[in-house]
Amino acid sequence: MASVDLRGVSKRFGATEVLRPSNLSVEDGEFLVIMGPSGCGKSTLLRLIAGLETPSSGRIMIDDRDVTDVAAAQRGLAMVFQSYALYPHLTVAENIAFPLRVAGVPKPERQERVAAVAKQLELSELLSRKSAALSGGQRQRVSIARALIKEPGIILLDEPLSNLDAELRVRMRHEFARLHARLGATMIYVTHDQLEAMTLANRIVVMSDGRIEQIGAPIELYERPANLVVARAIGAPGMNLLRGTIEGAEGGAATIRLGDGQRIAARADLSTLGDRSVTVGVRPEDLEPDAGGPFSGRVELFERLGPMSFVHLGDPGKASTIVARLPSEQRVTLGETMTFAAPPSAVFLFDAEGTALPRLSP
Repeated sequence: MASVDLRGVSKRFGATEVLRPSNLSVEDGEFLVIMGPSGCGKSTLLRLIAGLETPSSGRIMIDDRDVTDVAAAQRGLAMVFQSYALYPHLTVAENIAFPLRVAGVPKPERQERVAAVAKQLELSELLSRKSAALSGGQRQRVSIARALIKEPGIILLDEPLSNLDAELRVRMRHEFARLHARLGATMIYVTHDQLEAMTLANRIVVMSDGRIEQIGAPIELYERPANLVVARAIGAPGMNLLRGTIEGAEGGAATIRLGDGQRIAARADLSTLGDRSVTVGVRPEDLEPDAGGPFSGRVELFERLGPMSFVHLGDPGKASTIVARLPSEQRVTLGETMTFAAPPSAVFLFDAEGTALPRLSP
């Protein structure tokens, strides 16, 4: 196990700054997930930790040792790539043993360690197969085994499930969770999939445009997003967002007029609000059927997803669509009008710069 500390680390490729100066501390034994859209800088951040890229500024510490200028092979970590990066002409056993062979580990010890890690990942019966003959899930497990064979203190994973089908992704998420619990190793995992982040992470790092937007436990980011970027990133389906104007505020209770003239109440601290323009956010699961509510529209899409359903409301001329969660047994007809409300305590407000205003308790 090992800790990681990034101090003012940035990265430029020519005139393009792909990672702005960033600070990040990863605790010993933590499962940290870095998430964000393509091009946000998350993989670059991981490659900097791995030693595959050199930072343009800042220092990288592993267990309080400055490794900024230390070669990747000397950092005591291993990396699992999106593409598996296996040698197709080698057997599973040879692929797993490859790092030990390069390090000059004697053959008897290599064989012993390969057998042990193969048993751990249920690969023992596949050791004589060529990697080209394996399924996607089996290749990913071989890639993980090759990383574990080095007994690293830190395991880096760069979108390791993106090439797998939906069923395999679920199984491999479970495998990663079990692996972390069993090994206790520090894991840093990059993904664009919020479901992977929410189910695996001790903490999540949300990134956008080369910047770290917020770091926190999954439930913290869900309940207290720091800004619109995080609010959009966390939650499935995503948070409903509408423009509004503060009409009045008293004792922490605010009244907001929406673009269509409807009004909604919120409990928020408005002391830092520079003007009266806000973005109103409400999660689909917080909307409740209410004939007098401010959110209404005709049903454009109805999704029945087993134990829950989602209804998408829209009207001609409206740019925004409202999504609400419904009980799975409720029947809905396309084209019918539905109306919803949200309790003031469930309404999020964001200022003109996209920063969240603190919500107040009821």
